[in-house]
Amino acid sequence: MSGLKTRIKELRDKFNLTQEDLAKKVGVRRETIVFIEKGGYNCSILLAHNLAKELKTTIDKLFIWED
Repeated sequence: MSGLKTRIKELRDKFNLTQEDLAKKVGVRRETIVFIEKGGYNCSILLAHNLAKELKTTIDKLFIWED
């Protein structure tokens, strides 16, 4: 299966953040984080930037396109 994958859950776990914690830090609802983690939501570049910044990584390392 190809498509966009994320490392959000992996990095949240690394920093002991819940979906709710991360959502509050980046200004979205917890459900948005759930949908992004499951690959069911294409977020804006601004949200991608904020997520990467909060998880101390880059957008390229946070979101991975698999062929």
